[in-house]
Amino acid sequence: MENESGIEIKPVYSAEDAPRPLEPPGEPPFTRGPYPDMYRGRPWTIRQYAGFATAEESNARYRYLLARGQAGLSVAFDLPTQLGYDSDDPRARGEVGRTGVAIDSLADMELLLDGIPLGEVSTSMTINAPASLLLLLYELVAEGQGVAPDDLRGTVQNDVLKEYVARGNYIFPPKPSMRLTTDLFAYCDERIPRWNTISISGYHIREAGSTAVQELAFTLANGIAYCRAAVDAGLSPDRFGEQLSFFFNAHNDFFQEVAKFRAARRLWARVMSRMFGATNSKALALRFHAQTGGSTLTAQQPENNIVRVAIQALSAAAGGAQSIHTNSFDEALALPTEHAATIALRTQQILQAEAGTTATADPLGGSYYVEALTDQLEARAWELILRVEELGGAVAAIEAGFVQDEIEASAFAWQQQVERGERVIVGVNRFEDGAESEVELQRIDPAAEERQLARTARVRAERNADDAVRALDAVRDTARGDANLLPVMREALRARCTVGEICETLREEWGTYDALRPRP
Repeated sequence: MENESGIEIKPVYSAEDAPRPLEPPGEPPFTRGPYPDMYRGRPWTIRQYAGFATAEESNARYRYLLARGQAGLSVAFDLPTQLGYDSDDPRARGEVGRTGVAIDSLADMELLLDGIPLGEVSTSMTINAPASLLLLLYELVAEGQGVAPDDLRGTVQNDVLKEYVARGNYIFPPKPSMRLTTDLFAYCDERIPRWNTISISGYHIREAGSTAVQELAFTLANGIAYCRAAVDAGLSPDRFGEQLSFFFNAHNDFFQEVAKFRAARRLWARVMSRMFGATNSKALALRFHAQTGGSTLTAQQPENNIVRVAIQALSAAAGGAQSIHTNSFDEALALPTEHAATIALRTQQILQAEAGTTATADPLGGSYYVEALTDQLEARAWELILRVEELGGAVAAIEAGFVQDEIEASAFAWQQQVERGERVIVGVNRFEDGAESEVELQRIDPAAEERQLARTARVRAERNADDAVRALDAVRDTARGDANLLPVMREALRARCTVGEICETLREEWGTYDALRPRP
């Protein structure tokens, strides 16, 4: 039989299948983990992704999760925010606060983080095209709390390349988008040195239907493109490499997922040393966040998702994740309720406290099967990375449609297998019971959108209009040159310009990306 990556699975494995000697954890190429003692030193961070409606509602959910033992924040933004539109833009109508929290201005960010000590928690923000703006808002709120920038810890996703191939939440064409990415690298190197400046995301590539091999290869190929852009901007790979992080999917095939995480570390150490000449061990060591597979969750028999999520989270822990998000069982139906979010949180706490996952590093290291899978995933992913390189790198491969076509073909093949019953989905194409489960769903208050629009209108009415115009003009002038954009954007946000106004200024200068244009 074959797994979904096309790897032939033998009925039994022996020492002949895993002849490679294993290095200790914490030593290159970091197959067994980036730190010598792994979870003995510090367990993975429980970082539950949350955000909905307005800043007030999301702030209440964050306080709820922190009070129940969550160690870090993970902010979900709504679709208009991710696309750089304010909530009162006509294109945002009906989408405000639906898939995450609406953030239009500094006023919203102040409410979102009210009462949360930013010098003590680490925060992950899933935002890409306007990532620099949301990080600057976070910095401005911290400034208001009296927290110095070099005390801030967290990650901003800032990975726009995967938006072009897997998720679709892009604004600008690739080249100016890469400029914003590297401007953020340089800004944080100078002002916010403890911040992880990018989370290079395979998660959404897998959600779009890729195989594990494709997730590995295309994610690392994007990482290579970001590193090249940073080097071209004059940054040192030994410096910026320390602040890179990755974001992977934890899917259902437990052993393949463990092997995938181990192969990812081995591959990235090779990339940084061979392609970029990095010698700093911190720059060679891949660190990653894992989220359980949203696309694996089913609306049928939704309680089954609790089991799926637990298995997926265990694979991330056994594979050495630095932080984990566990999906809620009701997410195939709606945003999570507090009840479902608590079960997801407790899943991680049980894994940490009761399952023995933190006792030893790389607990499956040395397994004939896992070692063989690690080798095969590494080899197949490297072959695909080299194919992307032959096409001119990740940006060229995206512009040519190669990456998109590969993912679409894998997604189609998987769906055919499910429909033919060759891939079993419990409760969907096997073991159906015909009964509909009664599940309480999270409901978004319809009045939340109106409250958000009123606040944004109030921000515009109460700010100094002349200061806002001057600040936007400074953004426009800087966009026409090659200076770092973040300082002028920070001052525009301080002047209460909105995210949408700044993004519109950049749209006027750079244009927007059209995925429907004919490929070269």
